[in-house]
Amino acid sequence: MLRWAWTQLTSMRTALFLLLLLAVAAVPGSLFPQRPANPAVVTQYLTDNPEVGPWLDRFQLFDVYSSVWFSAIYLLLFLSLIGCVIPRAIQHYKAMRSQPPRTPRRLSRLPEYGSMAVPAEAGLSARSAVEEAARLLKRRGYRVNVRDADTDRPSVGAERGFAKEIGNLVFHTSLIGVLVSVAIGGQFGYTGQRVLVEGETFVNSLIGYDSFNPGTGFTEDRLDPFSLTLDKFEVVFDRESTTHYGQPLDFTATMSVREPGQPAEQQVLKVNHPLTIGGSNVYLMGNGYAPVVTIRDGEGNIAHQGPVVAIPNDGAYTSTMVIKVPDAKPEQLGFVGFFLPTAMEGEDGVAYGSDPDPMNPRLYLNSYYGDLGLDNGDPKNVFVLDTSNLTVLNDRNQDSGGIELAAYETKELPNGMGSITFDGLVRYAALDIHHDPGKLGALVFSSLAMAGLGASLFIGRRRVWVRAGTHDDGRTMVEWGLLARGEDHRLAPEAATISKLLRDQWLTDAGPQAHNSKSAAGVDNS
Repeated sequence: MLRWAWTQLTSMRTALFLLLLLAVAAVPGSLFPQRPANPAVVTQYLTDNPEVGPWLDRFQLFDVYSSVWFSAIYLLLFLSLIGCVIPRAIQHYKAMRSQPPRTPRRLSRLPEYGSMAVPAEAGLSARSAVEEAARLLKRRGYRVNVRDADTDRPSVGAERGFAKEIGNLVFHTSLIGVLVSVAIGGQFGYTGQRVLVEGETFVNSLIGYDSFNPGTGFTEDRLDPFSLTLDKFEVVFDRESTTHYGQPLDFTATMSVREPGQPAEQQVLKVNHPLTIGGSNVYLMGNGYAPVVTIRDGEGNIAHQGPVVAIPNDGAYTSTMVIKVPDAKPEQLGFVGFFLPTAMEGEDGVAYGSDPDPMNPRLYLNSYYGDLGLDNGDPKNVFVLDTSNLTVLNDRNQDSGGIELAAYETKELPNGMGSITFDGLVRYAALDIHHDPGKLGALVFSSLAMAGLGASLFIGRRRVWVRAGTHDDGRTMVEWGLLARGEDHRLAPEAATISKLLRDQWLTDAGPQAHNSKSAAGVDNS
């Protein structure tokens, strides 16, 4: 039973089936958000889908590429390829060391067959004809073996195209290399995210990330030592088209990159044009506005000051934002609302965003006070404010009304709870820092796999036999046949080439000759 199971696992059909199954198993990874890429989106998905979400999580559909079932397919494919490649490599090694197969008794039965008669006055013996044919075939890259040289019917067997099977082995071995490289990347690599506001600096350390997803074998000393400063972030919007007016055309982040022992170097980061620093790549994943606000508490002290990241929801950069002020006295403060770069007001009195450029920036917020739930150490989403245990200060549905702030305006909070000031506006860039130690290996092995596949597809495995004999009237009769391993549409041209070489070698004059190709003429020359 074990032998049967191993035979089934290491068959080519099983390997192809597992490869297809691995591709199908990867599909959920593109349908559902993945924790390693964006844990916040997974958390939001679970919140929005309280019934379906937990079941999907049980089946590890939010961690597809590290799930038990995906890893099982991965390992089975790995074992199948190893068990398939090693026996084939051993068999091919033996075939390369062996002599070409014996000469068939009837060459005329081969797919390509030809014959000629060399006049007696040419002085060509059967043995000399076979030896010269062997030299010609060897120059064409064939591995030759002359046999029966001391008989009256000597022959030569020739074979070439071993690179076809070598290409096949290289292809399958490279697939194993790709799997190993991907495994190394998943084991020792990491992915982290950081939102960087203009003027801020990011240092590549664990505490510098907003979210961080390491491999199981990751250690902190694998972090490349560097820092990034977002000097300026620019977005170019379409201002000429009537159908796509206001659509973004280009995103450019100008950054200062510092590495140990080197001066700061200014580099440009764009979409699909990442920065490569050491062994890490920095990608531009998103952008938006960060209104700069100053919040004073009820005692007149500055409880919060600085930019607040707003999350854009549409093409006009209508952005939601949350501000949590746990250091405010006498009560903690919370704000939730939205930011409009270019605010307009409809006939119903509801504000909306009309343009992504900040031509009339405004903040629209509700304020709360009470316990924000941050003191007990439980993790909280910085972009979500739980108002269930808070008391309303400002709200559109309250007599106090909501907070509406233009640039450089200040709003006093009710009940002497403090004030909020809109100090200005900066942009931010959402960065994804990715380190994959297996990417070079994956590139090398995938390139080798393509080269091996090309060799296995375009190189033909062919065998040629040439036999000679002396007729009673003194003529030397030469016949040859060709056979391909598998289908080879280039076998007939190869037969014509060999026929021409032999004719040019012995029949310089247009003497008696014959060349018959079964594929071309359908004739059996016995």
